[in-house]
Amino acid sequence: MSTKDFIEKDFYKVLGVPKDATEAEIKKAYRKLAREYHPDANKGNAKAEDRFKEISEANDVLGDPKKRKEYDEARALFGNGGYRPGPGAGGGNFNFDLGDLFGGGPQGGGGAPGGFGGGIGDVFGGLFNRGGPGTTRTQPRRGQDIDTEVTLTFTEAIEGATVPLRMSSQAPCKACSGTGDKNGTPRVCPTCVGTGQVARGSGGGFSLTDPCPDCKGRGLIAEHPCPDCKGSGRAKSSRTMQVRIPAGVTDSQRIRLRGKGAPGERGGPSGDLYVVVHVDPHPVFGRKDDNLTVTVPVTFTEAALGGEVRVPTLGGPSLTLKLPPGTPNGRTMRARGKGAVRKDGTRGDLLVTVEVSVPKDLSGEARDALEAYREATAGEDPRAELFEAAKGA
Repeated sequence: MSTKDFIEKDFYKVLGVPKDATEAEIKKAYRKLAREYHPDANKGNAKAEDRFKEISEANDVLGDPKKRKEYDEARALFGNGGYRPGPGAGGGNFNFDLGDLFGGGPQGGGGAPGGFGGGIGDVFGGLFNRGGPGTTRTQPRRGQDIDTEVTLTFTEAIEGATVPLRMSSQAPCKACSGTGDKNGTPRVCPTCVGTGQVARGSGGGFSLTDPCPDCKGRGLIAEHPCPDCKGSGRAKSSRTMQVRIPAGVTDSQRIRLRGKGAPGERGGPSGDLYVVVHVDPHPVFGRKDDNLTVTVPVTFTEAALGGEVRVPTLGGPSLTLKLPPGTPNGRTMRARGKGAVRKDGTRGDLLVTVEVSVPKDLSGEARDALEAYREATAGEDPRAELFEAAKGA
């Protein structure tokens, strides 16, 4: 992402959230839009694909508190027409360096999504013409980020799993070793002097930068373009990776794997891999935060008189719960340490909800017993308090 894009793009508008949105609101908005515009749900729709990239780019920034803070500061300083030096800032004597102000180092490297790196100084690394006309060193370029999806079973999501992912991305062309020149001898672009960027004056003694239009930001021009990559130095590459999904992931969670994206150019770092996890439902168990849930049927006598009932657990031996006499329908009990894995390695609990089972067919003996019970409790009215409360309301 260029400096111009970082400053001028309104990521809040892209996600449809206000500037004071909470992390939860941003996450919710991203998930909704990502599902709507994901390429798998819009095959052959180029506009939907572009929209999905915009949404992912916005979430990469606003979903990270540190990057969001840097973005807000940059927008506040340069937004709405750019920064305007105050009185005394004076033309060519304006030597204010944002990189020094925010602790950023020289331009290059990077490792954050979108191509801006570990601090706002990196974002504005080329803002004040660092590397003047005499500079001939071509800059390393960070590889692209890759978005993909994976579907796990309920058990795999709880316990963690290693899954194969096949990915396609741009990588250095093997035919020309990423140089773009079939002879392997590209020349430095005379327009940007190998930096891959050109200055765009904005007044006040400093300038913004844009990708060089002649070399497309590569810093190099191929005199004899490689026939495989047409001089771009990049070619489509497919690979299969074994990716470890950590235990305890939730449905729609987005996992970032640093350095697992597309390879960089000229010694630049690889991009990141973003994996959106989908979890298939389980026929028995559910999930509530770090706890698992299960509904266990019990007989009327077990609920009324008390007793011991066996309860299944996910991937382990069953456990026995003691029902106290008079257990009501819908009561939830807790089996500690039988839930999902937390980030600290501990486990949540298993929440067991009791459901009194009413038999559809009764034997003669069972019917007689229930008739006797009805006669024995004929004077009791479980709805008496309900009607009294209704009258007093």
